[in-house]
Amino acid sequence: MISTIDTCAYESRMKGVNPGLKAAVAITTLLLCIGTGDVFISVSVFLSMGAVTIFLGGLSIKKYLALLKIPVVFLILGTAAIAVGVSPVPAGRFYVSLPGFYLCLSEKGAVLSARLILKAMASVSVMYMLVLSTPASEIINLLGKLHVPKLISELMNLIYRFIFVMMDVQNSMKQAAESRLGYHNFLTSCRSFGGIGANLFIVSLKKAGMYYDAMTARCYQGELAFLEEKKPVKAKEAAAAAGYIALLLLLWLVRK
Repeated sequence: MISTIDTCAYESRMKGVNPGLKAAVAITTLLLCIGTGDVFISVSVFLSMGAVTIFLGGLSIKKYLALLKIPVVFLILGTAAIAVGVSPVPAGRFYVSLPGFYLCLSEKGAVLSARLILKAMASVSVMYMLVLSTPASEIINLLGKLHVPKLISELMNLIYRFIFVMMDVQNSMKQAAESRLGYHNFLTSCRSFGGIGANLFIVSLKKAGMYYDAMTARCYQGELAFLEEKKPVKAKEAAAAAGYIALLLLLWLVRK
């Protein structure tokens, strides 16, 4: 996933847009989406940000939907506890009888879960618009301009890069196990999974030492420096961003 996001950011047609402008639009839209709590605003943000990422950014629909599937699973599992309640007697529109209690699905809980899922997916689409069109180095530089402590921003960058490295190592280990029938049955799969996990921990320690030595050999003195490309804000881009935010506010005021 990390490599996919990084690759999409560098290949995006929106890469030339000022990162500060994209971040401002993303943060403002995110605050509107969460602050208003309006279902119509959430749906509008989800569809519009998806359209921006796909049509303006040039990302394929297949890749975008594949990335959306990841948060959907967590949202369904997370909101299930809100939609489903426990009752000593039958209640709600739908219930399942279990020994000593009932699992009940109420209309109010289902509506609340649906609203939370829509709001969360809209927020995810906003952040995808930002990260799928802005390389990580530009986001780190932007955090520095916002006076975020360097320790936090540099740790973010190192963790981000190291996750990609470890995913590559894990993928190689998994392919090696599959070539030796390491996933032939359930017990073998569990044994292979445990072995990969143990080896990955050891390899991660070795990789961390190797990459620190590589950084030290390149005159690393506790501060990461990135080459920053100047990307001035264009008038039409600023007008489009302001118009989009104004349209969302107008929709919210009309519905309110």
